[in-house]
Amino acid sequence: MNTHTIGDIILDEASIAAGVRNVAAQLSQDYTDAVVITVVPGGILYTADLTRQLHFDINMDYISCPHTPGERNNSSAIVYHQNIQIENRHVILIDDAIESGGTMKRLVEYIQDNFRPASVAVAVLFVKPGRVTIPAKLYYAYEMENDDLLVGYGMPWEDKYRNRPNVAKLITE
Repeated sequence: MNTHTIGDIILDEASIAAGVRNVAAQLSQDYTDAVVITVVPGGILYTADLTRQLHFDINMDYISCPHTPGERNNSSAIVYHQNIQIENRHVILIDDAIESGGTMKRLVEYIQDNFRPASVAVAVLFVKPGRVTIPAKLYYAYEMENDDLLVGYGMPWEDKYRNRPNVAKLITE
């Protein structure tokens, strides 16, 4: 039987808020206008917090590519309805975190190859070590020291824990 428990808190609410401010300041320095595309469902909480602190005009859209956290070879379908015109626009993909980077790399390449944006960047709260190279500028507040399984603030385990206000280790047995 697989059991799991919540372990140490890695990023508390204050650290998350500070990270959001940090990334918002970086983005606000680099952009005057952009299309923000949220990777759903994981990026919803971070997008809500981050976009309220941006000091430039944005349009918003969403994209989805279901995957298992840490999966390096995600081949699930990308779902993007393009509600906002992005050709020749700066695009910022927003998600909670980059773990292996495989899914985000696919999303960036999909946007670049199919919609001809002026540029594509990625904004996340944190990145993990050992991630693949993503062909876009990355904006993040924290770089994790290891590849621990983490939950909360958008990140699930078995479709639970996304709504935790912090990021914590998940201990599986």
